[in-house]
Amino acid sequence: MRPPPSRQQGFTLIEVLVALAIVAVALSAGLQATGALTRMAERQPRQWLAQLCAENELTRLRLRRQLPPVGESTTNCEQAGQTLTVRLRVNPTPNPSFRRVDALVDNPDPAAGGGQLLQLSTLSGRY
Repeated sequence: MRPPPSRQQGFTLIEVLVALAIVAVALSAGLQATGALTRMAERQPRQWLAQLCAENELTRLRLRRQLPPVGESTTNCEQAGQTLTVRLRVNPTPNPSFRRVDALVDNPDPAAGGGQLLQLSTLSGRY
């Protein structure tokens, strides 16, 4: 009498391919998360500089101690060797004693991400 043939234990090709697909999806998600964190880390210093520029322009308006005229103006702000563009938009409000002031900071360098970095809004009143 012959002993029955022994069955080898192991994974089938389908099981291995499914495991590889799961690992590939997990690695892809990890790579995307790492990329997002890197982009945010690169953008954070520019946003901090944009915050300084916007606050400086709003403070300059407050120090004039006058109700700002309605309209839009643009100035350049240099911080840490980077030149940012600050747009001040002054809009009327229902109360004529106040004006809404928006400070929008743009990054004119398309290589550094371009576009709007920050927007700060405040109300300015008669003194």
